[in-house]
Amino acid sequence: MKYVVQLMAVVVVSVVGVLAFQAADGKPWLTLTVGVVVTTVVVFVYRRVVQRTERRTPSELAAAGAVHGVGRGMLVGTLLFAAVIGTIAAFGGYRIVGTGSVVAAVGLVGLMGAAAVTEELIFRGVLYRWVENHGGTWLALVLTGSLFGFIHLLNANASLWGAIAIAVQAGGMLTAAYLATRSLWLPIGLHFGWNVAASALFSTEVSGNNTPQGILDAVISGPVLLTGGDFGPEGSIFAVLFCTLATVIFLRIAASRGNIVSYGTARSAVRAKVAQ
Repeated sequence: MKYVVQLMAVVVVSVVGVLAFQAADGKPWLTLTVGVVVTTVVVFVYRRVVQRTERRTPSELAAAGAVHGVGRGMLVGTLLFAAVIGTIAAFGGYRIVGTGSVVAAVGLVGLMGAAAVTEELIFRGVLYRWVENHGGTWLALVLTGSLFGFIHLLNANASLWGAIAIAVQAGGMLTAAYLATRSLWLPIGLHFGWNVAASALFSTEVSGNNTPQGILDAVISGPVLLTGGDFGPEGSIFAVLFCTLATVIFLRIAASRGNIVSYGTARSAVRAKVAQ
């Protein structure tokens, strides 16, 4: 029941945030403001609800590691996307033809910030912890990663391949980043850095969402397997390959730190709680 309450609280803030973004009507500075407000409110709500329902201070959102975790994640996310788009460009699938709008990019930063934080709180903060506490790390990684991918089928230019690619690359990588640190700050930063690089910097489609142009005026064309097509570079085979590599690295770090929970351990913990 506690996870249901947490999920509902974060989802409510997310829905209100979506309505606020719609009201902002694409105005960059207003969109940025909405993004900052939504991000602040949803983090506050998550912390308070976890404190009340689990009677603990949420260490996964400890203030002490926020700047460092988000900063590292943003750097890794930006570099990863740059590697993907650079590889696509090397094969002739992406080229810059001019400049876009810095002001428009500002609005994208607000939008992507809110999306990164709310999605990480829902999928890694609530759903992943819920499943892991009952079925262990591997079951939680597969189930929540798959759900994260297939929820993107709701996007305007969604495709089955795009959803599968997101499930493998983002669902796996972001969960593994959480496992490596047992903190939400790293996956939040990673998610944010990737999305800002894709939208505000390189002006590409993000998860088939009809993303507005950012700083660059760029053209992306070629086979879907190379470019991701209408879904965007996240549907590129290169995004899957680079992010899978990052996932493996994060998982190795998690294993070396003893952060992997076996199915047996999770079930034993559940039975112990029931016995109490």
